[in-house]
Parts: sequence; structure tokens; C-alpha cells
Amino acid sequence: MSTSPAITVDVVSDVMCPWCYIGKRRLEAAIKQVPDLTVDVRWHPFQLDATLPKTGKDRQQYLSDKFGGLERAKQVYAQIEAAGREEGIPFAFDKIKLSPNTLDCHRLILWSRVDDVQNDVVERLFKAYFIDGEDLTQTDLLVRISDHAGMESDLVEQLYETVTDLDKIQAQIAKAQETGVTGVPCFIIDGRFVLAGAEKAETIAAALQHAEETRANPDAEPVT
Repeated sequence: MSTSPAITVDVVSDVMCPWCYIGKRRLEAAIKQVPDLTVDVRWHPFQLDATLPKTGKDRQQYLSDKFGGLERAKQVYAQIEAAGREEGIPFAFDKIKLSPNTLDCHRLILWSRVDDVQNDVVERLFKAYFIDGEDLTQTDLLVRISDHAGMESDLVEQLYETVTDLDKIQAQIAKAQETGVTGVPCFIIDGRFVLAGAEKAETIAAALQHAEETRANPDAEPVT
């Protein structure tokens, strides 16, 4: 394990994005490929569709509207399923009945940082949605996830009765967009290098190694 400061990986993500789930798996695999490095993963919010109502939208209608018909949606998601299988993710898109507004999910992810359980909470949210077909707009589900992750679920439940940090989440999303993030996942490595999209684990690992090496040699060529 390296004695130098941890390399930060700031992941801009949305929990209703299947490629973000795939990207999480690839990031985890990448970190295993560089065991000598200390990596600090931090999750940041993004919304693929900020127009979704707080209660969400019927999944079939959402897909039809987004892709111009369900047949095209099926083709796209068949490709995503195949990519997921390669990473050990058993996507169950047929179980999903609702496309959620994810602001409350992002609030939970923000709060989970205090307890240092962000990765666990993000994983549980992805699993709840993409594998179990749960409704991420339901506060009781989010409170249950917080409890299973070891957070103070009573406090989380109280916070959900307020608008605490909603403005902060929206400001963070706006900042990401202003800095050029137009899609997710987006990996910002050591605050210097950006990988847009669910890159292969080997590519992410190379970027992590490059970030470590260029700390001592800032004139090194950027990773491509």
C-alpha cells in the first residue's frame, strides 16, 4: 500500500443509469489492479432526467418517450444487459415499473459520506433498482437502505420530512454541468484527469497509475 496521499476518484453518477452501475464494477476491478495505491472514491450527483416528477413516471412510457418506441428501447437494453453480465450484474429491467426522480437518492448518498458508507449505499441503491425493481421514490425504502448500511436511520427519516440539502444537491448537479459533464458516469481522477463513460477496468487502472506517477513528474504526458 502506498504511503503517499490517497488518489481521489470523484464519480459523477445517477442511480437510474445502468452504465453507472457497470462503471462502478469496472472502477472496483481497476482499484484491485493497482493494489499499491490508496484510492478514495467519492460520489457526486447527476440527473439523467431532471424533469421526472417526484413520484416518478411509468417505466414503459418513459422508455417509449426517450427512445421513440419500446422496440428501440429493447435493443438498447439488450446491449446493456450483455455488458452487465460481463461485470457480474444480473440486470432485471423487466422488474422495473417506475423511472424515478433521483434527488432523494442523491440526498442519501450525500448524507452517507458522514458515516463513510457511500460505496455501500450506492451499491444498495443500484441493486434495489436494477436487480430488485424497487421504487426509489419511496422514502421507507431509502430509510431501510440507510439502516442496512449502518447509518442513523431515525435521523435519515427525520431529514426526509424536510427539504434538507435539496438545494445543495441541485447546486452540485448544476456545477457538474457547468464544468462540462454532459453524461454519466464521469470519473475525475486526482482532480486532474477525466474519464467520461464506463471505461474498461484496465483503462481506469492505467489512469490511476498515471495520476500517481505524475504527482512526482507533472510534465508527464496525459493519459489517453
